[in-house]
Amino acid sequence: MRDLPTRSVVTDELEVACHEAGPADGQPVLLLHGFPYDIHSYIEVSDSLAASGYRVVVPYLRGHGLTRFRRPDTVRSGQQAALGADVIALLDALAIPRAILAGFDWGGRAACVAAALHPERVTGLVSVNSYLIQDISVATRPLPPELEAGFWYFFYFLTERGRAGLTANRRAVAEVIWRHNSPNWDFTSADLDRAAKAFDNSDYVDVVIHSYRHRLGHAAGAPAYAAAEAALALAPAITVPAVTLDGTADGNFPATDGTPSAAHFVGPRAHHRVRDAGHNLPQEAPEEFADAVREVFEAARATR
Repeated sequence: MRDLPTRSVVTDELEVACHEAGPADGQPVLLLHGFPYDIHSYIEVSDSLAASGYRVVVPYLRGHGLTRFRRPDTVRSGQQAALGADVIALLDALAIPRAILAGFDWGGRAACVAAALHPERVTGLVSVNSYLIQDISVATRPLPPELEAGFWYFFYFLTERGRAGLTANRRAVAEVIWRHNSPNWDFTSADLDRAAKAFDNSDYVDVVIHSYRHRLGHAAGAPAYAAAEAALALAPAITVPAVTLDGTADGNFPATDGTPSAAHFVGPRAHHRVRDAGHNLPQEAPEEFADAVREVFEAARATR
């Protein structure tokens, strides 16, 4: 088992720790991880895409790994608009005009936000569980109980007991979520230990707690993202070429044929069900995820 090396890339708000692979002149692709995961969800995807000639960038999200806020007075926001803004800021810092964005969970949401609000910067989108932009206006609307049960930590994190629990038990909370999210994934203690290093970030708890409180309407957003959140509240369409994926063994999101989210994709879009894959799809089914990146690149070339 190996650890991915990283370097620091400076944006206005963050020092972003990124793994990079592949040729510098290759088609850029950002691979965006979720919570509670880290960049090693993409270790095999990164290897595969780099071998195919892509310029691969795998950043730690805000609050994770060696990514750090540059100023102590910056709000430690975990809201969706902040995650999307971080993607665009990273592209700017790397002098990348346009890139394929590919992600799952928080990373998929960041990719969807950036694609919806800044399509001119996005060559194509790969998103696990399709359209992940949150409609906060319906935050109080209940889901079916079997789905609510899988989101226990959303409600746990609304409480100060939940904040204390996440602070004290970062690895253990992640393990419970991993087992529910991916019941068919036979991960090892070493896999979890490697990812858990990313949770030692001093801003991890603040960012995570704010993310879940904001999406459920229990915390205000940071003023800097008010305009972006207003735009996201309109459920903006994804206009860039997209490939969406559902794992048939995802413990949180039952796999669909793509039709429930079809109206949100007005550009070319393909949807695939990945057999036996859970929520951490790029680590559980790396070749299928890498193939989705290749597929969306070909779709983008066909539309030019």
